[in-house]
Amino acid sequence: MVSAPVAGGGIGQDRFVERYGLWSAEQAEAAKKVVRLAAEKNVEIVRLSFADQHGILRGKSIVPDELQSAMGNGVTMVTTLLAKDTAHRTVYASFTPGGGFGIPEMSGAGDFIMVPDPLTFRVLPWAPDTGWMLCDIYFTNGKPVPFSTRQIGRDALAALAERGYDYVSGLEIEFHVFRLDDTKMAPEHATQPATPPDVSLLTHGFQYLTETRLDELDPVLRLLRRNLMALGLPLRTLEVEYGPSQVEITFKPCVGLQSADAMVLFRSAVKQVCRRNGYHASFMCRPALPNLFSSGWHLHQSLVDRRTGKNAFMPKAGKDALSPVGMQFAAGLLAHARPASVFTTPTINGYKRYNPYSLAPDRVIWGRDNRGVMVRAIGGAGDPGTRLENRAGEPAANPYLYMASQIISGIAGLDAKLKPPPPADTPYETEAPPLPSSLMEALYALREDKLFHEKLGERFVDYILTLKEAEVSRYFSEVTDWEHREYFEVF
Repeated sequence: MVSAPVAGGGIGQDRFVERYGLWSAEQAEAAKKVVRLAAEKNVEIVRLSFADQHGILRGKSIVPDELQSAMGNGVTMVTTLLAKDTAHRTVYASFTPGGGFGIPEMSGAGDFIMVPDPLTFRVLPWAPDTGWMLCDIYFTNGKPVPFSTRQIGRDALAALAERGYDYVSGLEIEFHVFRLDDTKMAPEHATQPATPPDVSLLTHGFQYLTETRLDELDPVLRLLRRNLMALGLPLRTLEVEYGPSQVEITFKPCVGLQSADAMVLFRSAVKQVCRRNGYHASFMCRPALPNLFSSGWHLHQSLVDRRTGKNAFMPKAGKDALSPVGMQFAAGLLAHARPASVFTTPTINGYKRYNPYSLAPDRVIWGRDNRGVMVRAIGGAGDPGTRLENRAGEPAANPYLYMASQIISGIAGLDAKLKPPPPADTPYETEAPPLPSSLMEALYALREDKLFHEKLGERFVDYILTLKEAEVSRYFSEVTDWEHREYFEVF
């Protein structure tokens, strides 16, 4: 249901957004353009979505007559959406005081408000006459919802700006695209979670970057390319990855929150475009299909000095990999890599990628232009593209939390003037702390870590731990194929 928590008026009058000062002047001006553009494009429906705790878009659709009201007053959503794990199971006791969170505004499965960000308005090229906006979330009293991951990302950027830097990031995302053979829509398949579809390959694997494999994938890549570019996403390359039916897409570097916003829209767009055209796209790290190869999300990042506008990671001396600022930031990433794994690799499945000699890291280590390390330094003196590439992430990560974890860790390195150990030339043989071998180990590291408790707040860290521990508990309660093969006959 669409509702207006503050009665009456149009954009610019005393409504929810204005009453609580939720928009900048730029957003207020953009809202007027959205109304005009929606009319010009004959938009018949507008999707309003927010990125939930998992980085998945959830929301409602409104007709154009409700657009002004929605932008002035927001749209209600049920607070229990914030209590869900990845199977959409409610982890918190919503009908206890404080909704199980100890927060009065969460009591009784009440409402929170999605407030559209007019600067994100787009018309979806694959969905006829459909507009789209990304939203921020607030309680009905105007207070920010403490579990808003977009706000967590914004707060991390603000902390960095206080130190005189802007965050620049570029995305390098691997995923799989299959032919959709059976959608599994019989009633018995409607379990929670639902039965996965049956799929088949679009290409055989292990012919990395060959033109023949690229041409085999061209029909689906053409679909994706045209739709992603029509969305205005900062697309850079589309490539054939190593494994069967595996693709890599990269994006141009963006400042601030833009890369995270692009990532949530990108994943949703890819899945929707593929499904409408008889394909299935998956950002799961390691699907349980024969011969498939793991997918990663490599996050490229650097800082720009706000005073000079120059790359703060670029060293002056030709022999140096990074400037002192870059070295300190890298040291922070290493020092807090284990607890940050909950944010870079938030699924049980993602840890099955960390294997030696696999082009994925297995320990907390850095190196200069080395693809076996966790943090790869790229560039050098005279190269304005000098940056750090974190190769630990999985493509299912919530981008706001992934990037916030990097910024928080990097700031800790800057503030303490940390120094990283010597770079590794043999990353799978050099002595270094291991990355967590499982989500359970990563959750323990986060629970014991002081930095993220301080910077994200006890409430938010406990929230993430509770959601992910519920996921782990469900995992351990399932009898797996491995167990059946291992024990059913021998005992």
